[in-house]
Order: sequence, then structure tokens, then C-alpha cells
Amino acid sequence: MHTADIAAVDSTLVLLAVEEAARRLRIGRTTCYQRIRSGDLESIDIGRLRRVPADPPAAYLARRRAAKRAA
Repeated sequence: MHTADIAAVDSTLVLLAVEEAARRLRIGRTTCYQRIRSGDLESIDIGRLRRVPADPPAAYLARRRAAKRAA
């Protein structure tokens, strides 16, 4: 089973690949990496892999919505 298929089936995943996080946020992979580098989106390194905890994409969206309302 492909990783994307597993993510679609298993909503209990704790860590997402950057590509999976980007799909959930409906942004490109490069943009997702930019958000990680800027500190807007939390990530962790596991060896040579970078993973995004499953909760931060939702928190990132909530912060963006709040910032837009405040502007």
C-alpha cells in the first residue's frame, strides 16, 4: 500500500511525511518546507527523515485564520 493510501485509511497516524502534511493543508511540497523553515509549521527530524506531527497542520490553519481576522 502506498504511503498516501495509508494516510487516507489510518487517521491515527501520529507523524506525517512532509508530502502528507502538504496534501492536508492543500499546499505544495515546497511551500510546506518553506513553512517548516520559517517556524510556522512544526516538524521533527528522525534520522534523515523530516516528519510533521499530525496535529500541527490544523493548528497552523487556525493561526492563519486568526491572523486574517485580526488584519
